[in-house]
Amino acid sequence: MKNKILSNNCNLGSLVKASHLSILALITVAIAIFLHPETALAQTAAQTTSFNPQVILRDALQWIDNQGTVGAIAFIGLYIIATVAFLPGSILTLGAGVVFGVVWGSLYVFVGATLGATAAFLVGRYLARSWVVNKIANNQNFAAIDHAVGKEGLKIVLLTRLSPIFPFNLLNYAFGVTGVSLKDYFIGSVGMIPGTIMYVYIGSLAGNLALIGTEGQPSNPTVQWAIRVIGLIATVAVTVYVTRIARKALAEEVKINDEV
Repeated sequence: MKNKILSNNCNLGSLVKASHLSILALITVAIAIFLHPETALAQTAAQTTSFNPQVILRDALQWIDNQGTVGAIAFIGLYIIATVAFLPGSILTLGAGVVFGVVWGSLYVFVGATLGATAAFLVGRYLARSWVVNKIANNQNFAAIDHAVGKEGLKIVLLTRLSPIFPFNLLNYAFGVTGVSLKDYFIGSVGMIPGTIMYVYIGSLAGNLALIGTEGQPSNPTVQWAIRVIGLIATVAVTVYVTRIARKALAEEVKINDEV
């Protein structure tokens, strides 16, 4: 019994140290993006003859631009596919500003991103969740953390959606293997709205799809600073919050073992 308690205490101590390191690492990355916002925007498309997703998506936007109402539906469908397939959604978000304008472009991007993210979440949930559950079944500490994160899923999803530092496509699948409920995950998607509007607005400044994702794309310094500040605050907040949840879950687990 004593060895078990010591083991739990060691795990708690290790988690706290690891959490502190993860906080420092994420804050460092956040500051880097804070100072260099171009890393958070669409990358410049390479002009090569090899497979280039950004070129393909830009060509698709050119076609959508001439389709009227059908184009809006096609755009949402394309965004869903791109999200599930790990294609760069930034080019679509920026392009929506050119094709549809800020208001309708933001709406279509939000709908497409939310449906695509939900589809990726379900893929992660039903293809990988059972494997994760089996792995943590015999580890009470990790099971406690997974359960705690699941209970606070809405807040965690909301905060991560506010931060541009967490990779959107990867995060969709990652949440699928956690204890976060589909309801909390879906509602937490509203955290994408501020970033969506800002990126669509930046795209609208280009006025031409040919400039999207290139060095010649116009921008707005005020909007860029807003993205940096929101991203920095959200990144620090979600890291600290998740760490606190994990520490609390492990502390409760240790307390239960002590009583046993």
